Amino acid sequence: MFVCIQFIPTNRNQSTEILETDVTKVFEVPQNIQTLLNESCYDCHSNNTKYHWYDKIQPASLFVERHINEGKKELNFSEFGAYSNRKQKSKLKFLINQVKNDKMPISSYALIHSNAKLSESEKKEIMDWATTLRDSLK
Repeated sequence: MFVCIQFIPTNRNQSTEILETDVTKVFEVPQNIQTLLNESCYDCHSNNTKYHWYDKIQPASLFVERHINEGKKELNFSEFGAYSNRKQKSKLKFLINQVKNDKMPISSYALIHSNAKLSESEKKEIMDWATTLRDSLK
């Protein structure tokens, strides 16, 4: 059974292209914030996931694919610039609340990816950046 499920195909969320709608192309994102977003957010909230060997084994692969699809549906940094102004503000507010309430990154992701865990100072940096960006939008 284990061998058979390995043949279930999954979609890979990988792209070498950084879209013109990527948050980093549309807005000024300080390097420290970009690093935090890359380490803690982009695997599930962008069009380019960094896969590990265990992400290719079923049923983990299906689990990962589902989380990525749900994450991108909620917020996709690769397409952030294509969102309406109102949606951008809403997504930034969502980001602030999720980080503030320790809901992002999700615990199952942070358990496996220890570098994704945000310290209190890193959370504050992201929240401050997101608040400033949200307040600057018309």
